[in-house]
Amino acid sequence: MISSSPSTVVASSLSDARPIYRLLRGRATIPVALAATLFAYAFLSNVALAIVPHEPVILWYGPRYGIWLTAVVATAGTVMAAWVDHRVFVPLIQRVQHTAFFAEGSIGWMRARFKRVPFLVLAASGVTPLPFFPFKAMAFAEHYPLGRYLAATAVGRFPRYLLLAWLGLVIQIPTWVLAVLFAVMILPSARLAWKRRNGR
Repeated sequence: MISSSPSTVVASSLSDARPIYRLLRGRATIPVALAATLFAYAFLSNVALAIVPHEPVILWYGPRYGIWLTAVVATAGTVMAAWVDHRVFVPLIQRVQHTAFFAEGSIGWMRARFKRVPFLVLAASGVTPLPFFPFKAMAFAEHYPLGRYLAATAVGRFPRYLLLAWLGLVIQIPTWVLAVLFAVMILPSARLAWKRRNGR
């Protein structure tokens, strides 16, 4: 009678159970063209008001090219978008930041609270599904330094992308489901663009 050694049994159990370290590791390579596509899409889905969703794309990339690489590349594209936003919107918002709309009421109250912990607010809002642009505007209005703004954006978005990529790996969502999810998420922006076009 042949008995398995303890090490063999443990290795077999780990393989069958798909332990968390294997799920986190995933694949370790991604073609340059697909990495560039992910970077560009992360940029487009985060720059300015961003009318396209990033969630379905991250869910698709994660199980195919590794959650760590997916999160790193997407975060890099997001940081580039944050750099462009800071360069473009800071001068624009500074021209109107002293108007009643930005200085009084709920906006003024939010700005006052934002000043206390700006880095924490930006990082936390990057992790959550809340719209990020209002927090961008507050950072720009308060002259938040570019370097700190980029760092807060990266600290907030990286764990969000990591979680989405991991969920895509664990749940194994079919591509057609992600395509439907993308269409549903982009529908409000598409309807708004259609109304603006027909209203001209």
